[in-house]
Amino acid sequence: MSIQMELHKIIISENQEQQIIVLKEVDGDRKFPIVIGSPEAYAIDRRLKGIPTPRPLTHDLLANVIETMGGSIDHIEINDLQAHTFFARIHIRLNNRTLEIDSRPSDAIALGIATMVPIHVADHVLEEVSR
Repeated sequence: MSIQMELHKIIISENQEQQIIVLKEVDGDRKFPIVIGSPEAYAIDRRLKGIPTPRPLTHDLLANVIETMGGSIDHIEINDLQAHTFFARIHIRLNNRTLEIDSRPSDAIALGIATMVPIHVADHVLEEVSR
């Protein structure tokens, strides 16, 4: 089972290579940070602020490819945590089936923000980060 989360905060430090996003439980108080790279943080920030780009960026391109092929993103899920590294899957509906695509959480969230899909976190991951 998984819990629906939302992007609660994005912390961008221009002096650091690594940035932080904070996810918060939609129907609760639990939240946790994920360290991500600067390009992904800037992509998420641009999408949140609705800043257009003259040409599609990588996450826009992926969303366009999925849509053009007749698919839609159902949700993204942070499904595992191993040695302080989060893992995610993008759940795509295509031709009456659901495909699960392995992804870094930062890319999945950037794609999810671009296409306005729910973010889920597996129970065991949320329990581990809540300790």
